[in-house]
Amino acid sequence: MDPQDFEPASAEEKLSFIPQHKSVSYWKDAWRRLKKNYVAMVSAGVIIFLILFAYAGPLCIPYHYDEQIRGSSNLAPLQYAETEMARIAAGERVFPHIFGTDTHGRDTLVRLMYGTRVSMLIGIVAAVLTLVIGVLYGSVSGYLGGRIDMVMMRIVDIIYSVPDVLVVLLLAVTLKPLLSSFADINQTNALGRLVIVLGPSIIAIFIAFALLYWTTLARIIRGQILQLKQQEYVIAARALGASNRRIILKHLLPNCVGPLVAATCLQIPIAIFLESFLSFLGVGVNAPMTSLGSLASDALGGMYTYTYRLIIPAAILSVMILSFNLFGDGLRDALDPRLKK
Repeated sequence: MDPQDFEPASAEEKLSFIPQHKSVSYWKDAWRRLKKNYVAMVSAGVIIFLILFAYAGPLCIPYHYDEQIRGSSNLAPLQYAETEMARIAAGERVFPHIFGTDTHGRDTLVRLMYGTRVSMLIGIVAAVLTLVIGVLYGSVSGYLGGRIDMVMMRIVDIIYSVPDVLVVLLLAVTLKPLLSSFADINQTNALGRLVIVLGPSIIAIFIAFALLYWTTLARIIRGQILQLKQQEYVIAARALGASNRRIILKHLLPNCVGPLVAATCLQIPIAIFLESFLSFLGVGVNAPMTSLGSLASDALGGMYTYTYRLIIPAAILSVMILSFNLFGDGLRDALDPRLKK
C-alpha cells in the first residue's frame, strides 16, 4: 500500500463520491405525489370550473337570479319570449336563455350559478367551522389525557349517538324564526346585519354543523395528538418550561396539518349534501335566494313536463360532491408520509 492512499480526500473527490440530492420539503413532496394522481387532478379541475361557474358566470349574464322577465315563463332552452323576439327583430341583441326559464320567468342558468355558489359557500364555511371546533376540542382532550380525556370523549360518543339529520331538521325549523326576530331587532348591529345578508336559514345550518359535525375531526386530531405528545421534541419543550398552549399550537398541531387538511376537504361534500337535502325538504335557503337543492325541489312540480330542470341541478350537485370526495381522497394519499416512495 502507498502512503498517498491515506491522505485526506479533496473537496472535488468528496463531491464526486457523495451523490448530491436536492432537498424537497414536505409540501413539495406532497404536491409531487398529488400531481401523479390523475383522478385527483381532474377533480381539482372540475372544482375550479365550478368555482368559476358560480362566481364569474353571473358577471357574463345580464339577468339576476330574482329578476322576473315578463312574458318569459316556462321557456324551453334557447327559446325567446315574444317581447324578446320583437327586440331581436328591431335589431337589438338579446342574451339567450340557455337553460330556459322557470314558472316565474327567471333565467334558469343564472339561478343555477347562484345555487352552486350558495351550496359551495355553505360547504366550505361549515367545514371550516367543524375544523376549528374539532381541532380545539380534540387537541385539548388528547394532550391532557386521563379523566379529562375520558369525559370529553364520552361527550363525543353521546353526540355520535344522536340522529344528526333529525336534530339538524329541528334546529333549522326552530332557529329560523328566532334568527329572523333577532335580525329585525338588531338591524344596526354587525351580527344582525350578517344574519340579514346571509339569511336565517343559512345561519341555522352553520349552527347545526357547529353543534354536531365536529366530532369526526375531534377524534382524528385526538388520535394524532396521542401519538405525538410522547415524542422527544415535545418532552424537551415541556422540560424547557413551555406552556401547554404553546406546545399544542407550536409543536403538535403543525405536525397534524396533513390529516386535518384531508379530513376538512372531505367534510365539504357532507355539508353540501346536507344543505341540499334541507333545501329539498323546504327548510333550507329562503326564496328568492336559491341553492341546488331548492332548484331540484322546485322542479318536482313539472318533473314530467320540464325534466331538464330536475336533471341539471341534480347533475351539478352530484359532480360537485364526487369531485370533492375524489380530491379529498387524493389529498389524503398525498399528505400521508407512509405512502412516500
